[in-house]
Amino acid sequence: MTAPLQDAYDRLFERYGPQQWWPGDSPLEILVGTVLVQNTNWRNVEKAIDNLREAGVMKAERLYDLEPEELAELIRPAGYYQVKTKRLRNLLRLILEQYEGSIEQMMSCDSHALREQLLGVNGIGPETADCILLYVGNYPKFIADGYAMRVAARHGWIEFEADYHGLQDFFESRLPADAQLYNEYHALLVRVGKEHCKTKPQCEGCPLEELLPDGGPRSAEW
Repeated sequence: MTAPLQDAYDRLFERYGPQQWWPGDSPLEILVGTVLVQNTNWRNVEKAIDNLREAGVMKAERLYDLEPEELAELIRPAGYYQVKTKRLRNLLRLILEQYEGSIEQMMSCDSHALREQLLGVNGIGPETADCILLYVGNYPKFIADGYAMRVAARHGWIEFEADYHGLQDFFESRLPADAQLYNEYHALLVRVGKEHCKTKPQCEGCPLEELLPDGGPRSAEW
């Protein structure tokens, strides 16, 4: 089956409109958000970022200079705050030691080399690294998260066994290398995933319902 990825995007965009991702007043805020959003919802991340703003520490050097306990308390609303403190400090250390604290300098690097460098940071996996590249650096990296997997597999476009990079290659090989397109597509897939493509799919009224294979959505254990 040929995957109608552009058709799917058009249907999602027509239904939901622009999602205006990723929120943040600065590249650093967006970068911090990519770490804090792991295993939580954005509402909790906003509370944590508000704490950092109010404390006047939304600078790479100031964040890193905080005592780990103080940083952990500020980001507590995001959950798993002890673990996220370590991950955030590891990422900040890279920025300070390799790029003189400049995210702009970091984002001027070759995207492939930078991705490998980000993956070398303890606690930064492929999805977080790609979020940083896409949302902070405006590099065309498709975010192959669980929502994208559900939509693609249930519509029969890809096998359920596909891994992160297989799913990413699937989308990137069939769509233009356009950061804005990938940005919006990721957000739209999250939106339809939350509203329709849940653990138990609710296909009636979904903007992608007409693209399902004969017999309805393919199934697998989730």
